[in-house]
Amino acid sequence: MSVFWIPALTGGATLAAQDASPYVPLQHWAMPSVEHLIATGVIVDPTPLTRPLKRGDLVRALRAADTARANVVTRRTLRLLLSALTDRRPAPSYRIEGELGVAAATHAFRDPLELNRGVPPRLTVRRGFASAGLDLHLTVGPVVLVSHPVVDTRLQFDPDWYGTADNATAFPEAYISAQWRQGELFFGALARNWGPSAVQGVLVSDDAYSLDHLHVAFGTARVRLQVIAAQLDTRFDSTGAPVNRYLSLSRLWVRPPGRWTFALWQAGVWSGVGRQFEPWFLNPATWTYIRASNTNTNVNSFLGFDVERRGTTTAFGQFMLDDIQVSRKSATDLKPASYAFTIGAKGRVRRTAVGWQAFYTQVANLTYRNEDDLQVPLYHLLGTGRNFADYDQATLKLSVLARPQLLLEPELTVLRQGEGDPRLSHPLVGAYPSTATLFQGIVERTVRLAVGGRWHGGAFELSGNGGVHLIHNAGHVTGASDTRWLGSIGVAYRVSYENALP
Repeated sequence: MSVFWIPALTGGATLAAQDASPYVPLQHWAMPSVEHLIATGVIVDPTPLTRPLKRGDLVRALRAADTARANVVTRRTLRLLLSALTDRRPAPSYRIEGELGVAAATHAFRDPLELNRGVPPRLTVRRGFASAGLDLHLTVGPVVLVSHPVVDTRLQFDPDWYGTADNATAFPEAYISAQWRQGELFFGALARNWGPSAVQGVLVSDDAYSLDHLHVAFGTARVRLQVIAAQLDTRFDSTGAPVNRYLSLSRLWVRPPGRWTFALWQAGVWSGVGRQFEPWFLNPATWTYIRASNTNTNVNSFLGFDVERRGTTTAFGQFMLDDIQVSRKSATDLKPASYAFTIGAKGRVRRTAVGWQAFYTQVANLTYRNEDDLQVPLYHLLGTGRNFADYDQATLKLSVLARPQLLLEPELTVLRQGEGDPRLSHPLVGAYPSTATLFQGIVERTVRLAVGGRWHGGAFELSGNGGVHLIHNAGHVTGASDTRWLGSIGVAYRVSYENALP
């Protein structure tokens, strides 16, 4: 194995152990190439089952890349990523990146697979968009401050966006993080994903826009305990009284020597007029479900498990249990089980530099819903994990570095969507016998054939994604069929500057 080391590009600068490191956002332009390098085994995943990556961790992984089997294109890609991501100034320092972009698309939602799904259904809107952003990183010793305001006209037409007064402005990242070798104390907005990186996590993902949260982590490089606490948006009950809503999650992440990584996690959502953060639901050393019984309170609890085994072919999985009835003695025991799971694998096509990933995921009809319709993991009607339920999906995606600046990603997806949705009311007890565990009502099936691509030339980026949707039982109407073309194309210009603080 050869090790790739480029001190000339970094000026010899390295992140000191006590210095903080900002995160590389999930939507950062470099991440598709990074995920390709991880899938093909060129670099080791710094934190399996956890996204986003810290920039310092990613830079170290890129420097230690295995280039024994890498071709010229892969090696040049490593150089480009290191040049873009490595800090050239030791802390205390600041970094500013500005971005201007224009785009055109057949839709305003983020994922083409949202078409016709949800309540209300997501519809296409052919428009052009413009965006501008300013990304500021300030690093002082063990503390990093990040503020990333963005003005994006696409948000005005995105059915998932909840902004009102100034509905074209968002803060995808805005946080302060204090980091030490043994842990981290974080507060702010940052999209996270717990679970396999190939697909959105079932309870923690990048679906919710700008969810401010407290994140505490402590442990070692191989064993870490994490806690997330957030206040969800306030709703109103039938009397008009404000209902406070809260979310807590805790996870034990373990990466023993060898190829395996595991994570065991739990979560709870509680709500009510006058309810506040309740410390017994924030305690990671207890089980939320049991503490609700002990304290005579109520909570919508979840329990999950993630696993990944790294290898020439890396296998991964995630499972979440929302609700299950063990006995069948009363009418309430007839409630269908609610759960979600993902299984999949990724790797490199033999004797090539082509990466591949394949996964199957399923979310039951009543997953995320609760007898108390406000006690659900939704933030402004967006799932904190998946945005939809009552569906299954199988996806095969390839990734090809055609040139150091060009990544192509062909995709084949089969999606089956029932009529259930997390935003619908929970069924009454009398309706349990007629409520499906999976695939309520008429199932709409979509076959998507698509290709995405990104090209970087200096400060410019050209990105695009296009595909055809072959839809059976369109609109949940038996026998109806439809063929839809969905696509997007965009150009972005970025400029950055960094320097030491005076």
